[in-house]
Amino acid sequence: MTYTSPQTTPQALAGDELLKTSKPLPGDLAIWFFILAELAVFSIFFVAYAFVRLNNLEMFQEGFHHLNRTAGVINTLALITSSYFVVRAVIEAHQGNQRGCSRWLNWALVCGAVYVVVKLWEYSETLDAGFSLHTNTFYMFYFFLTFFHFAHVLLGMVVLAILSFKSRQGAYSGEEVAVVESGASYWHMIDLLWIILFPLVYVLH
Repeated sequence: MTYTSPQTTPQALAGDELLKTSKPLPGDLAIWFFILAELAVFSIFFVAYAFVRLNNLEMFQEGFHHLNRTAGVINTLALITSSYFVVRAVIEAHQGNQRGCSRWLNWALVCGAVYVVVKLWEYSETLDAGFSLHTNTFYMFYFFLTFFHFAHVLLGMVVLAILSFKSRQGAYSGEEVAVVESGASYWHMIDLLWIILFPLVYVLH
């Protein structure tokens, strides 16, 4: 009687092939080193904010009451929605529908534009009320943290715009889908940072 090893069955071979082709992380490995570095930098700023706040509770609570939480909520919804659109774009890219990928990325860009417009309106309103980076420690942190994140949103939008343009030209087929995954991962990082920043600055008091 001939003995057949389980490893030689078609199912086992298919499983081995899946293990070879599957990746633990989407996108290129280099983007994850970059994302981890960005998260580390923001984490330092968040910890510094929390530490200084503990030693200046009255000042921070006073500043908190002047923030526009409606603008913060709108921007939170805009970024969460944009991340959903980016997920859809990656799905379309994997299915070979590059025009569909471009279309979803464009919707994500619309959400990003909403964030930018609302944030600029919020800054204008805050400055018109007489508050600036030099008002006190709370506003120094408020402007620094939110503007640092704002700059990342702008950079992320540039990345999404390039991906959308090149996807419409058919540049991301086969293994090149990893480029779309890398851009999507960076955008999700931006969304994650805002989800931490929003309650930290706008909600907790």
